[in-house]
Amino acid sequence: MNENLQIRTFKKTGHIEVICGSMFSGKTEELIRRIRRAEIAKQRVKVFKPKIDNRYSEFEIVSHNDQSYPSEVVENAEEILDKTFDVEVIGIDEAQFFENDLIEICQNLADAGKRVIVAGLDQDYRAMPFEPMPQLLAIAEYISKTHAVCVICGAPANRTHRVTQSDDQILVGASNHYEARCRIHHVFKTEPHKKAI
Repeated sequence: MNENLQIRTFKKTGHIEVICGSMFSGKTEELIRRIRRAEIAKQRVKVFKPKIDNRYSEFEIVSHNDQSYPSEVVENAEEILDKTFDVEVIGIDEAQFFENDLIEICQNLADAGKRVIVAGLDQDYRAMPFEPMPQLLAIAEYISKTHAVCVICGAPANRTHRVTQSDDQILVGASNHYEARCRIHHVFKTEPHKKAI
């Protein structure tokens, strides 16, 4: 055997996957699909969602087509770090509702060898970048952009149109407040949004 032959062994490395898109585009559905596949592979999984998102269920993430998966509700991203010591795969839904410290939390989890799957809106109702998603997209190893169907013309939709009157950037809701629209049929006001108090 050649003494110069080196056999490399790689430590299992973690990574970040981001699933982004407009509302009604299947982000949560895709997150659930990936989590269930990890379970089939007998990996230890845990899913988190922000406390503000209680639209369909208090203790589950739920897609608009009624798929669901048990989740832990957290007030802030730091709680996720404390609850994932023995977990291999971490799912985080509705990431746009977290503060920017989610970015560092995801980095720390991936650096610790964990697979981190993050789903959220990449644009707000004005089609402006929705923090912390843009920075998560920048640091992710894998990115999936999902599309809905424009309710006006049927084209692929990557924007979320607000149908109710509110200038708050965050207004939790579903079809009662929002529609999926394509670039042509997306309408928004030009005034700056207000932060909800």
